[in-house]
Amino acid sequence: MYGNLLSALKMKNRVKDSGRVFANDMRTIRRVFERQRANIARKLQNPRLLQIRFHTFRHWKATTLYHQTKDILYVMKFLGHRNIKNTLIYIQLEEAIFKEQKDGFICKAAKDADEAKELIEIGFEYVCTTPEGIMLFRMRK
Repeated sequence: MYGNLLSALKMKNRVKDSGRVFANDMRTIRRVFERQRANIARKLQNPRLLQIRFHTFRHWKATTLYHQTKDILYVMKFLGHRNIKNTLIYIQLEEAIFKEQKDGFICKAAKDADEAKELIEIGFEYVCTTPEGIMLFRMRK
């Protein structure tokens, strides 16, 4: 039953490679994306959705990654940029998008090394130690 459905789908999509169901051609992927985007824009009656491109997803990922880490060098390496000037735009985008949103943190305290180790394993970062010897940790929400 499924073999017939897959064969019909391959014929519909005009896939010549016997090991594939969907095309691996970038033009085909782009055309399917554009068709789906147009359908969604029409159904939701939102023409701004037509402005979304593949590169939009790359910009969004880089901007949110910078917002989470505040590490421009990490974002530069993640994107594969050779020059940091190309990555600096994401600082400006992050400031514009998240200017009204305050950075929220979850704060925890540890009394000994075992508690501190558990917090670090979960993803908390060390902030400081109080005069009483309590270690303070934080993690972005």
